[in-house]
Amino acid sequence: MKKSLLILTALFMSVLNAQEIKPVPQISVSGEGKVKVVPDEALITATVETKGTNVKEVKRQNDTQIEAVLKVIKKMNLNPADYKTQRVALNPQYDYEKKKHNYNATQTIEIHLRDLSKYDELMEAMVDNGINRIDNVIFQSSKLAQYESEARKLAIKEAKLKAEDYVSVLGQKVGKALTITDNSQGYNPQPVYARMKTMAMNAESAPRETLAAGEIEITANVSVSFLLD
Repeated sequence: MKKSLLILTALFMSVLNAQEIKPVPQISVSGEGKVKVVPDEALITATVETKGTNVKEVKRQNDTQIEAVLKVIKKMNLNPADYKTQRVALNPQYDYEKKKHNYNATQTIEIHLRDLSKYDELMEAMVDNGINRIDNVIFQSSKLAQYESEARKLAIKEAKLKAEDYVSVLGQKVGKALTITDNSQGYNPQPVYARMKTMAMNAESAPRETLAAGEIEITANVSVSFLLD
């Protein structure tokens, strides 16, 4: 009997406690911050590709061309840490009609160009000395961390403004933040636009300009829950 009374008392107290718990007035919103900047750096991925029927000759030709390219890069006074071999491959390709093997050799280098004023000179010199494939050019900023911080602050400001808009018609005010969730994706630098243009020039004319780097956009996204006063 006493045991039953204890159980009933415990249940009763639980019900009372549950009734005393009131929901906390709050609002959850999202915010986005964007910062557009002119890039000052580029990541260039370029390849020397050679083909032929003699595997040794194909490899020798590929090595000769990549050696010439590396010499050109060194003459540009780039930091040795800013360029590296990314990939080396030598693959047989069987010709079913002629019933023999051909060979394809590739060597790919990645260059971190920290001075875009050298872009045209570098690209032209590499092509002249053996590069026959430009795989990718990605523009980025040397102050990425600074601009990411600015984008996050803008995202928080937008979230608070959005919350204030929602509650302004209810006669309430936005209080302290309860939770903040960063929904930003890993930054993948991409230009808003980056087109190549060719200008007809003669030997007497000004240096060629083939790059329009445009702007890059750095974005931050957050979800915030605010108390309501």
